[in-house]
Amino acid sequence: MKKLWAPWRMTYIREVLSDEGKDRCVLCEIGSAPPGDDEKNLVLARGKHVFVVLNRFPYNNGHLMVTPYKHTKELAELSDDALAELLRFTQRSIDTLRRAANPDGFNIGTNLGRVAGAGIENHLHLHVVPRWSGDTNFMPVLADVKVISQALQETWRELKENWQS
Repeated sequence: MKKLWAPWRMTYIREVLSDEGKDRCVLCEIGSAPPGDDEKNLVLARGKHVFVVLNRFPYNNGHLMVTPYKHTKELAELSDDALAELLRFTQRSIDTLRRAANPDGFNIGTNLGRVAGAGIENHLHLHVVPRWSGDTNFMPVLADVKVISQALQETWRELKENWQS
């Protein structure tokens, strides 16, 4: 039997997937938390309409989510100002990741609806996932396991430092 130790997943299982977690929106909670909690919540930046948060369950190191404060699952429900800020913060996320991590490319997009892969389907968010040549190795292919090579808090500190420069 193969075992993968990932103790951080238990928080997700207990909180987000529990019956209590079904009625809560983790993105609303993060967005409404005081800025003093940004490091704990992995929030990199806040605007008037959106905030940028490091994905706690990333596809790749440095995986960011640009998230409107407004709780909606539809792009059409965002104001023109919110849409413009969503794209500005996406571009700034790309620039920050380039400075901090020098990726070779990016996957950028949103999953609208559970069938499209949305893990948080009722709160729209745009993913910014840095990619490097060779970052798909034998682990996901043979073992269906993805290796994240840096602790989230360390990644947050590096990106926060580069966001502000």
